[in-house]
Amino acid sequence: MRTDLFIDGEWCRGGHGTALAVQNPATEEIFAHTEQASKADADQAISAARRAFDEGPWPRLPDAERRALMGAFVEAVAARSDRLIDLAVAEAGATVQLARSGQVGVPLVHLRDLVDRVMPTFPTRQPQAPTFGLGIGQGVVLREPTGVVSAITAFNYPTLLNLFKVGPALAAGCTVVLRPSPLTPLSALILGEAALEAGLPAGVLNIVTGDIDVSNLLTTDPRVDMVSFTGSDVVGKQILAQAASTVKKVVLELGGKSVNIVTPDADLDAAAAHAVLNFTRHAGQGCAAFTRILAHHDIHHDLVERMLARLETIVVGDPSDEATEMGPLISERQRDRVLSYVELGQSEGAKLAFGGSPTKGRPRGYYVDPALFVGGHNSMRVAREEIFGPVGVVISYRSDDEAVAIANDSPYGLSGSVWAGDPSHGYDIATRLRTGMVHINGVGGGPNPHSPFGGYKHSGIGREWGEAGYAEYFETKSVNWPAG
Repeated sequence: MRTDLFIDGEWCRGGHGTALAVQNPATEEIFAHTEQASKADADQAISAARRAFDEGPWPRLPDAERRALMGAFVEAVAARSDRLIDLAVAEAGATVQLARSGQVGVPLVHLRDLVDRVMPTFPTRQPQAPTFGLGIGQGVVLREPTGVVSAITAFNYPTLLNLFKVGPALAAGCTVVLRPSPLTPLSALILGEAALEAGLPAGVLNIVTGDIDVSNLLTTDPRVDMVSFTGSDVVGKQILAQAASTVKKVVLELGGKSVNIVTPDADLDAAAAHAVLNFTRHAGQGCAAFTRILAHHDIHHDLVERMLARLETIVVGDPSDEATEMGPLISERQRDRVLSYVELGQSEGAKLAFGGSPTKGRPRGYYVDPALFVGGHNSMRVAREEIFGPVGVVISYRSDDEAVAIANDSPYGLSGSVWAGDPSHGYDIATRLRTGMVHINGVGGGPNPHSPFGGYKHSGIGREWGEAGYAEYFETKSVNWPAG
């Protein structure tokens, strides 16, 4: 595959002088190198995107033509699914099961929905009601593409995150400079192949593999109209500050410390299995993971016993093995961070009921056994800070009011879960949570392209997915004139 930069419709060498090494977190092997962009390369990519937006056809194409090109782009990406799945395993450490579904399958479902349903129905031109006063006035509200978008993504779900920004931005008529995580650059470059095959105009999509110096230019350059970032809240705050000097539009999808509330009449077997799956999926490297499990006092012991039984069966190992349920963390640094939180939780007084050690029999790779704390309380750092690893904390509560208070006592507000025998009871609790998403009894129906993704408070600004995510890439203009 190509490992060059993709700028202005062409593959090109990077000017950084140092290649970007791509490591397999399951083996610690450096299995590929990509070109690394310099600030000059990023400047060239911004110039290409600016020119493509200001002078090129893309934002001015008739809706049907852009939709046809986006359809071709989606199918070009889909034709590369097998390679994207392999890369999700090799560079992100995702299990092959998760690679097929959440890493690659889910974004393709959303992209096809964007092209087939959202684009043709989204109101880009809406007539205004007439006004009466000094004569009669009328007008229209236009939704126009925002402009040049810097898309900066994280390592955990590279294909999903890249497509959730690139897809709606391009569909809206924007042009994009994508900077993927330096840990997972390869899957992003495949999108350059798809753009060429689909016939997207030069400069509409640009991909620069680089690090902080590249990101800093993408968030400060006045030629960039909008920044869409996925990552930690610490970096998100820095990006917000950097974008402020040029008053850019900013969408931030940041961290979380989401709750999983289990009520006394819940299906405990299902709730326990779901709880364990959720904080161990992709080794806990998910911003929306339900890492705080709030168990009602009456069923606390029974729920913990069921969770421990399920944890005993979790298969930690080679992510390319079909039987593996949990693979490695992304890097040595992240493994050390998770292990430090396991030590911290115990020093804070929580009981480590399961796991929390480097996985035995895995001398290579960044493996950690899932950890479960019990006897914790919400003031502990292990219960308040995003760990981004397979660490769950069980906290007891005695009433709905207490559960809601604990849930909302967090700097984050990304997601949440409620398990209740009576779904209407679960819905009542869900409406009281200060969080962008809530799942009741495990949800159902697979990925929902209608459902916005994003959070309150430190979990971000704006939304992704569906109509809400598409709308972020538009500006609103009103045009008015006399009727007679």
